[in-house]
Amino acid sequence: MEQTRTADDELAFTSALEQARLIRTREVSPVELVDLYLARIEALNPELNAYITVVPEQARQAAARAAEAGTRFSDLPPFHGVPISVKDLHDTAGIRTTQGVAGWSNRVPTSDAECVHRLRGAGFVILGKTTTPELGLGVVSEPVGYPGARNPWNHEFSPGGSSGGAAAALAAGLCAISHGSDGGGSIRIPSAWTGLFGIKPARGRVSAAPLPQNLYSIQGPIARTVADGAALLDVMAGYATGDAYWAPPPSRPFLDEVGADSGPLRVAFTAQHPGAEVDPEWADAAREVARLLEALGHNVVEDAPAWSEISLDHPVIRAAAATMAANAPNLPSFETLDPSTQAFIEHGQGASASEVIAWQQAAAIEARAIVGFFDRYDLLVTPTTASRAPRIGELKDAEDPWRGILTSLQRCPFTADWNLTGLPAASLPMSIDGDGMPIGVQLVAGPAQEVTIIRVASQLEQVRPWVGRRPSQ
Repeated sequence: MEQTRTADDELAFTSALEQARLIRTREVSPVELVDLYLARIEALNPELNAYITVVPEQARQAAARAAEAGTRFSDLPPFHGVPISVKDLHDTAGIRTTQGVAGWSNRVPTSDAECVHRLRGAGFVILGKTTTPELGLGVVSEPVGYPGARNPWNHEFSPGGSSGGAAAALAAGLCAISHGSDGGGSIRIPSAWTGLFGIKPARGRVSAAPLPQNLYSIQGPIARTVADGAALLDVMAGYATGDAYWAPPPSRPFLDEVGADSGPLRVAFTAQHPGAEVDPEWADAAREVARLLEALGHNVVEDAPAWSEISLDHPVIRAAAATMAANAPNLPSFETLDPSTQAFIEHGQGASASEVIAWQQAAAIEARAIVGFFDRYDLLVTPTTASRAPRIGELKDAEDPWRGILTSLQRCPFTADWNLTGLPAASLPMSIDGDGMPIGVQLVAGPAQEVTIIRVASQLEQVRPWVGRRPSQ
């Protein structure tokens, strides 16, 4: 039975851009918004575990400063006073950052990651840090030593990972918008399983400073609307001093692309993957998007790239394991780590430098072949994952971690290739399955072409609106 929606509920689920407008016009104060979200967090987070850390006093102080500034200045940042959640993988000055590691439960950084610095500069008020699997490894957010995040649509299921807490918080109305990151689907998977819009930017679009840039992982938005996601990407994007590589800047803000004419595009569509069995409802949702795009005037054909093999011996897995093994001395004691982390470390131990270089070269050759698919097409449509969210604990296998890892890869076969290639990709909340759980459809575009995704996503949002669709919690 659908619950009665109060005025506070409606405000909690109002888009971040609209909240920013309400603050600028003084129809709502930042203090009112922060108090609303903190009350919802207090009521719902003990069951959902979306946040691993909440900072009520810091949030209230930041909201009070924002409210006071709003009475003195007219030139305010774009998200002045709007409450946001930050994924716990990324450092926040003065706020505990565990990275899902049990041995780092008291770790409090003294400086912000560059992206967090930009969020603060855009006026956001940080409510807390959202739950992630240990070191972001995994498609569920169930870190050892901390409560696992649950899906607001059905608490027996996971919201996904590794930005699972970020998606759960936004889907449950515990923040206005969420910061996430994606190393193999970690924005798109939880967005698909919780009914949200999440976009993984192109490689180099968002700086990893002060850390070295990662070839596969990048930070990005999880939002209720395409406009919110585009506007948050505008905040996150851009070069930071010393970045080894960066995406070419857009000709205008990403927000300006919402509703912009894309012209007729060459669109490929597939609902199949050789490494997985795709649930018929998820395949049908992707087919429906293909039909919608054809009706909108795009040229749609059924075709697929040369998919990356789903294998634990894939060069990316081997190179990641070697990196994990190299970083193991910087982690807490081995026996306290998640069995999956232990498995990665053991898998990477003993790898020679020449082997790691060979794996990286093999991955680069494979990536070039996949990117070549976009010489023929402007856009690819797929299901975001092969099926709905797993039940809590379903993908955790302490006795055989690799079995759990392989099962996770087979459940989410459509996402990791776009981290390998660095292409932008997004999940759109296009449907609901027969049991009332969200279904996500993925859009992938060519190199640095987030504008294509944003334009097409806004077209689909207009013809199949999803705003207002939310869990009963």
